[in-house]
Amino acid sequence: MHNACMTSQINPKSESAGGSAPIVDALSRPLHDLRISVLDQCNFRCPYCMPEAKYNSDYEFLKKQQRLNYDEIMRVAAAASELGVSKIRLTGGEPLLDKKIGDLIRRLVSLPGVEDLALTTNGMLLAPAAEKLAAAGLHRVTVSLDSVDADVFRAMSGGRGELQQVLTGIKAAEDAGLGPVKINVVVQKGVNDHTVMDLLEHFHGSGTIVRLIEFMDVGNRNGWRMNQVVPSKDLLAKIQERWQLRAVGRNYAGEVARRYEYVDGGGEIGFISSVTEPFCGDCSRARLSADGMLYTCLFANQGTDLRASLRNGAADDEIRDILSSIWLQRADRYSELRSPDLAEHHVLRKVEMYRMGG
Repeated sequence: MHNACMTSQINPKSESAGGSAPIVDALSRPLHDLRISVLDQCNFRCPYCMPEAKYNSDYEFLKKQQRLNYDEIMRVAAAASELGVSKIRLTGGEPLLDKKIGDLIRRLVSLPGVEDLALTTNGMLLAPAAEKLAAAGLHRVTVSLDSVDADVFRAMSGGRGELQQVLTGIKAAEDAGLGPVKINVVVQKGVNDHTVMDLLEHFHGSGTIVRLIEFMDVGNRNGWRMNQVVPSKDLLAKIQERWQLRAVGRNYAGEVARRYEYVDGGGEIGFISSVTEPFCGDCSRARLSADGMLYTCLFANQGTDLRASLRNGAADDEIRDILSSIWLQRADRYSELRSPDLAEHHVLRKVEMYRMGG
């Protein structure tokens, strides 16, 4: 692990804001990525994220005044960009439920230093929106799609997803230039693991990148158990029985997926192995929730309330200093310290994934 004492010499205002050096945390990890959840609502009820039994018609989501508005989001994003953020991802809930999200995209893409602006969606609303998203300046999209078996997919979306509608949305995104499109697949043993090969076959040769994600103990609702995890190494071995693969390097420092490409030129597969092969040591991501909480780990149990500062008259340099202070003190490495026994019994209360984005 990196030497934490090195960070004490960094002046966040003079160096990071000036662009001469990125800010780093207590484990020498830079702030590189900001994930912004624009709202907490979703049109799916995936059992591992927002089960219908809890998130039904009686559940009270955030009201409009409780969510950050675009001006407030921009102030945080601008401060983050001054501290070294060059990648921004819009998430939810389902971000395409926000009908004006193109306006936010136009503003974010104009920030100095932002080189990559992406959006994660379940794809149900993507087809009619793709061209508008591209015109607004969005660079690419990631689609959460756990199976190309229509029945399995519908069950995993809580009975709300239509496979063909999502596939049409993926095609529309590709046609609009929002590629390469990435497909995120959460693999659960006994739920959709038997459909992984069919999904890979479907996208083989299409230019779409499939990323296979180990089922993680995010939030408190998914009843996570270690025996529900399909280790990435097992998936890799199974895939290599069908196709020859070769490992390829990372696109950038801190990339979470281990990348492979088909030897036959059929494209790329990524493996995100937070459970069996944690990658906390390279984590460069902060997450801003729809209600203005800043989290420094996907598995966080608390965050920092930026909404209060934004609405109580804090100046832009104060917002930047708050972000800087949070990151300088950051020492999160949950996945490396995870105890399967504690995780299975949900001893540690964590913020729900739909609150902060994936």
